[in-house]
Amino acid sequence: MLKKLKYILILPFEDFLSGLERAIGKSAPFNIALVVLIFAVTWWIYVPIHELCHAFGCILGGGTVTELEISPKYGGAILQKIFPFVSSGSEYAGQLTGFDTGGNDLTYLLTDYFPFLLTVFIGVPLLRSASRSTPLGAGIRLGISLPIAFAPFISFSGDYYEMGSIIVSRIAALFSPSPDLDRWRSDDLFKLSDELFFSGGQYGAGDIAGVLISFILGIVLIYATYFMGVLFSRTISGVSKS
Repeated sequence: MLKKLKYILILPFEDFLSGLERAIGKSAPFNIALVVLIFAVTWWIYVPIHELCHAFGCILGGGTVTELEISPKYGGAILQKIFPFVSSGSEYAGQLTGFDTGGNDLTYLLTDYFPFLLTVFIGVPLLRSASRSTPLGAGIRLGISLPIAFAPFISFSGDYYEMGSIIVSRIAALFSPSPDLDRWRSDDLFKLSDELFFSGGQYGAGDIAGVLISFILGIVLIYATYFMGVLFSRTISGVSKS
């Protein structure tokens, strides 16, 4: 059991190191510089796509979107000319600030999760294929895949905490109906913790448990997403060999 858990926990990082080892090859300085450069470009492109996917997830789930803030550094000024709900400017790289799920938590979860389908269908398969490529190909694949494959891990205190808190607060409401349970929900765990626990607010043991369990569930969902990508990677790898 412990061996299996260790395998699960380290697999994403083993995939990265395998790809990096292949990418370095005999031209380490050039290939490392290539990985860093492609990573930076991919990150710049991926961030607004990720944020737009949040909006599309909400709309697909039957919700409505009125405002998606995207930083000008990530093309907010251009995107607001294309999408009526986009506004340029945010204290974050991007944030969905105006949306309505109609009180439907499934729509809320889809809004949060939709961008991470890119992790499952593009990021993880591309990352895992790097170790089977040429050194140059591995460097290119690694640079493109890293922001997408590891997006869930980067979002541990944002989207994934929020997904965990939606599920936990919904389950808790079945046993103790209370509108206060919604205060566990947030797309910024650190900001929530400061407001709830360190700014003189009223909180109890239930709040501590709710936030902690939401965080743990978020981590579980992160690994579940990555392993969905692993399964898809194995599937398409098997198809290509047949």
